[in-house]
Amino acid sequence: MDIKIPELKNKTNEEIAKQLAKVLMADKGIDVSLFNVTDTTVITDYYIIATGRSSTHVKSLADDLSDKSSEAKYPPNHVEGRDGGEWILLDYGNIIVHIFGRDSRSFYNLERLCSEKIDLSDVENELNRELSSALNTEKPTDNK
Repeated sequence: MDIKIPELKNKTNEEIAKQLAKVLMADKGIDVSLFNVTDTTVITDYYIIATGRSSTHVKSLADDLSDKSSEAKYPPNHVEGRDGGEWILLDYGNIIVHIFGRDSRSFYNLERLCSEKIDLSDVENELNRELSSALNTEKPTDNK
């Protein structure tokens, strides 16, 4: 399903981060996690960490997130690691998105630096409602 990011004007950084995480979830990112890191670092307020199944999936997750956030007039300020495909970082200023391959996520273990994990069950429930609604509104094709 094609998830669109709603207008982000007048949204808090946490609300924006949850919308970015939702795109990664919709694109089948694995173990998408959101952390408030304001007490850990001065460079950003939130980390989003996700895993892709392969380097191709990692690149696809990063590309789709960049495209969709740009469409919502919230493009990343900078993208690192696009050519490698094992760890891509999208820097949105107050939000940094880390998309890893499985081995790289385990090796770097950024979660150990993050103390305040934010519950994304509301985002997951919203995504499931949207997916369910989209499936119910699709018209069956005529297979004659």
